[in-house]
Amino acid sequence: MEIRIGIANIGRELSFETSQSADDVRSAVAEALESKAASVNFSDDKGNAYIVPTASLAYIEIGTEESRRVGFVA
Repeated sequence: MEIRIGIANIGRELSFETSQSADDVRSAVAEALESKAASVNFSDDKGNAYIVPTASLAYIEIGTEESRRVGFVA
């Protein structure tokens, strides 16, 4: 699933693919915000880790969990 994160005062958004479920991502972000943690951690399919400061979160867009279709539809 694709995740796009907007960070305040940054012109580009952070975008990556992850194998985590949408519920896991939502709960991690909600827990970090409720506990007033300094950052929230994400990891992508390639093993990269992302640490985003919670104070700078502008938005988080969580994509669908459907796989992309390949080919033509008649």
